[in-house]
Amino acid sequence: MGKYIELTNDNFEATTKEGVSLVDFWAPWCGPCRMIAPVIEELAEEFEGKANICKVNTDEQQELSTKFGVRSIPTIVFMKDGEVVDTMVGASSKQAFADKINSLL
Repeated sequence: MGKYIELTNDNFEATTKEGVSLVDFWAPWCGPCRMIAPVIEELAEEFEGKANICKVNTDEQQELSTKFGVRSIPTIVFMKDGEVVDTMVGASSKQAFADKINSLL
C-alpha cells in the first residue's frame, strides 16, 4: 500500500532530485487541503514506484514554503528531476493531478 512522503528541509532535495514528484503544500487548519488529502493518498497508492507523492506541512516547514513562493494553500508543485515544471493552486480533481503526473512520466 503506497503512502505519501512527508517532506522536510532534511529530505526534500534527496526525495525530489530524480524522477517525477508531486508536492502538496498544505496545513492542518486549511479546509481545501483537508478536502484533497484523500486524493493525495489515493495518488500515492496509484503512482507507487512511478512518482513521488509528497506533502509539506507549511506550518512546520516555513523555509520550504518560502523557497517555493507558496502564498496560498493548497499549492501543488510538480517537479521532474529536481526542477519545478508546473504549479497548481487550490483544490483540484484527482484526474487533473493524475493527468499532470502522467504527462511528466
